Amino acid sequence: MVIEDYLALSSVLSFNEVSKMIILIIFASIVLTLYGILLTYLTSAEHINDTNKGYQNNSIFIIVSFMFVAALFEELLFRGIIQNVLFLTLEHQWLAIILTAFLFIAFHIQYYRKPWMLLNITVPSLVLGWSYFYTDNLLVPLFIHFVNNVGITILFKFNVIKLKS
Repeated sequence: MVIEDYLALSSVLSFNEVSKMIILIIFASIVLTLYGILLTYLTSAEHINDTNKGYQNNSIFIIVSFMFVAALFEELLFRGIIQNVLFLTLEHQWLAIILTAFLFIAFHIQYYRKPWMLLNITVPSLVLGWSYFYTDNLLVPLFIHFVNNVGITILFKFNVIKLKS
């Protein structure tokens, strides 16, 4: 019964401090996008997963749609379910965040052949987990995740950033 109460919609969608949530979404999205840009400049193309190289070739509508569905699925699963259950079990926020980040990394098996890509999802996963606990609203990490993914993909699409040879 405790799990059902904790995972109730009202427990994952608190709207107590909307301005705090908006500021966090904007700030975290900018920082994570800059982090992605920095990693792009530090990483040669051979260390980037092949599927990530092709997203930018799609239309804006396809990019936005795909990135939204991916962020929605991943945030519902990892922050909405896994992180909450781990927190209820372990009763320690950061341990739940870190374990969820490891599971998030494990879920991205396509990156195992390109380990540098794992770094590209580790830091954002920790930020997403923290932002969820900080705001008590699952929409916050969902929007941060979505804006970060779309932002980087659009920057690649319009050649604002390019893969290093």
